[in-house]
Amino acid sequence: MKFAPRHSTERGHADHGWLKTFHTFSFAGYQDPHHMQYGCLRVINEDRVEPTRGFGTHAHREFEIFSYIVSGELEHRDSMGNVEVMKRGDLQMTSAGKGIRHSEHTHGPKPVHFLQIWSMPSTRGLSPQYFTRHFSDEEKKDGWAHVVAPVDVEGVVEKREAPGPAPVHSPIDLYATLLSQGTKVSHNFARQKGYAHVVQTSGYNTKEASGAQVRVSGAEGGALDLKEGDGVYIMAAPGEEVVVENVGDRVAEVLLFDME
Repeated sequence: MKFAPRHSTERGHADHGWLKTFHTFSFAGYQDPHHMQYGCLRVINEDRVEPTRGFGTHAHREFEIFSYIVSGELEHRDSMGNVEVMKRGDLQMTSAGKGIRHSEHTHGPKPVHFLQIWSMPSTRGLSPQYFTRHFSDEEKKDGWAHVVAPVDVEGVVEKREAPGPAPVHSPIDLYATLLSQGTKVSHNFARQKGYAHVVQTSGYNTKEASGAQVRVSGAEGGALDLKEGDGVYIMAAPGEEVVVENVGDRVAEVLLFDME
């Protein structure tokens, strides 16, 4: 197993007043040929949107788009007729397929903090679909909650609302944890690519990463420490184990991708 760190200070970022955002991969005005995508994973945007503001109606096609809500509330509307307000713990998946139009705005008096994640589908020309799931803090506490999984995996339910992970038409699994101080979790990779991201829960910070701190181990060359906003590319053989340990002074919220 090998690690390649993606420090928060190296991500693309922009402060538009109404929107404060970080881009792990090239997006909008931020373009870096060394960080275009990783496997089927194309976008990880960590967004904070001010009250009454948001993204007006716009089109998507041939992407699997999921929103992971960290805090606040996000209102979603789309051309399939879906209208929904999402809150902390919610995971919303839009399979854009042949094409959809949607909008996303902050709902209520507080800003919304969420991660917008895009993956590339294995099959093009699918009919658009919409799914929502909810995962409580208790489900994530000191263990991996399986929040997204390929649609053809046993136990994945292809219904708008259902228990278990949201279905995705990409070879990608997403796990989330809320890791207490001194606690560790492990994961055995099913595929050859992984990516871990520490959510920036302490606030928008464009300077050196701070806040929660985790140690990721299992690779050649030793362990790697990450703080809020940091991430790491992981190259692994199927079956290899990665360990994530909270070595900081507060709860760490961590996302882990396992993908082709």
